[in-house]
Formats: sequence, C-alpha cells, structure tokens
Amino acid sequence: MDIGLVGLGKMGGNMRERMRRSGIEVVGYDRNPQLGDVASLGALVDALPSPRVVWVMVPAGDPTHETVAQLRDLLGEGDVVVDGGNSRWTDDLRHAAELAEKGIGFVDCGVSGGVWGLEEGYALMVGGSPDDIAKVAPAFEALRPSPTTGYVRAGGVGAGHFAKMVHNGIEYAMMQAYAEGYELLDKVDLVEDVTEVFASWREGTVVRSWLLDLLVKALEDDPGLTNIRGYAEDSGEGRWTVEAAIDNAVPTPAIAASLFARFVSRQDDSPSMKAVAAMRNQFGGHAVKSE
Repeated sequence: MDIGLVGLGKMGGNMRERMRRSGIEVVGYDRNPQLGDVASLGALVDALPSPRVVWVMVPAGDPTHETVAQLRDLLGEGDVVVDGGNSRWTDDLRHAAELAEKGIGFVDCGVSGGVWGLEEGYALMVGGSPDDIAKVAPAFEALRPSPTTGYVRAGGVGAGHFAKMVHNGIEYAMMQAYAEGYELLDKVDLVEDVTEVFASWREGTVVRSWLLDLLVKALEDDPGLTNIRGYAEDSGEGRWTVEAAIDNAVPTPAIAASLFARFVSRQDDSPSMKAVAAMRNQFGGHAVKSE
C-alpha cells in the first residue's frame, strides 16, 4: 500500500514509522520541512498512485478544516481522505459532504496510543463506508496492536470520532479516580510509601490498568510529583462527551465531575491534579506546567 500522511508530530511521526515497518510506502508532509518527505501537499498527492489515500494527523478545528479543503482541490474521484486527529464528530459530517461533491471518500478514525503507539500499537475506532475503509485497511492492520485486537468499524461517517470521544470521556473519569485516591493516600501520615501502594495494585486487583502503570512510572520518576504544577488542560473530548450526554439525556456524572475538576485545577494547585497532569504527560506527551 502507498499512503500520504499529513502531520508528523508526536503521533504522526511514530505512525509513519510503524506503517513503514509493515512494508507500507508512506509519503509524509509536515509544515516543518525537517520532518517531511516532500515540500508541499501537492507534492505529496503527486507522489501517490491512484486511488490515493491521504491520512491527516493535524490538530482538530481550523488546521484540519484547512487541510481537508486543500486536499479537496488536489484529489479526485475514488481517492480517500482519513482524518485521524481528535476532530469533533460533527466536523466529519461536514468534511464528508464537501469531499463527496468531487467523488472523494472520507473516513474518520479515532486513534488512541499516544507516544507509546510505535511499539505498542494503536487502538483504532473507524467510521465510514465499507468501500472507503477497505482502501485504508492495510494501514489499519499495520497500526493496530495485533491482528486480533484494537480495531473496529464503529459505523458510518462520524462514528469513529464519536467512539473516541466517549473513550476519552471515560479516560477523564478513570484518571480522576486514580488522582483523588493518590491525594488521599498522600494526605494521611498512616501510609508510608504511596508509590509502592499504587505499584502493588498493578497485578491481581480489579483496578489495574495501563493508566495505573503510567501513574506509578510518573511517581517513580518524580516522587511526590514535586516538579509538576497541579494544572490539567482538557483537549475537547471531555467537553464534547458531556455535551452529547446532555443532548441525549444520558447521565454521565463521573465524566462531568472529572471535567469540572480540571477547571478547578486552573484556580488552585492540587495534588490530585498533579497526578492527572503526570498521567497525561506519560501517555500522550502532553505538556505539563512546572512548579
């Protein structure tokens, strides 16, 4: 398979390498010329055989809108655009309609794996028509964690990003629970080694998870999280999950509370938000604010 990849940052660069390791010919473009294989989107499109598949990995919102608009002018009938960023699912409907006017297919793909995806693989939640998805299938197979896990066609256009949105909403709530537990354990004098307590939960308990592993690693790297300010950003998906829950009258109190807790972190420095910030940095390379 040949594929174009737009955006070679923390996620995109590793995705390019993982696909290449599986024998896929990847042509990458990035605004930073030191990262890209070609100097422009036009050169990327020209380097691909038909039907051309271009995977977009740029920030959601205007950067994605602008990239899709440019590709609409460069691609033709039978080609496919994949949006693998964290776009809102409603944007997918807009992009699919715009591209369909020229006979260009559209696939939305929620990607989870962060900076660890190169070695561990990526969980992929995909939306689009079966025909369009089939043109991208070798890339999905190369990126997924194993031949039997980590990939799902969630439904039509928008379903992939909607599923990833809910995934991230759940992630918010899980991180908040770990973080609050960390603060309580750290607060009392009774517990002598909080890091070791968390480490003991990594096997055999019902709360074991990759997020727990990452929190333990963060605590081992920085005991007490003294170098991190208790300030946690929200990148959008948590808000969108709560908004979708309101629109559909689905109660999501844990997810909503975890979102509001991040807002509180911007007013007060709290130990639990240090833990949330540390986990976000561990799995996604998200920036943290130093003390």
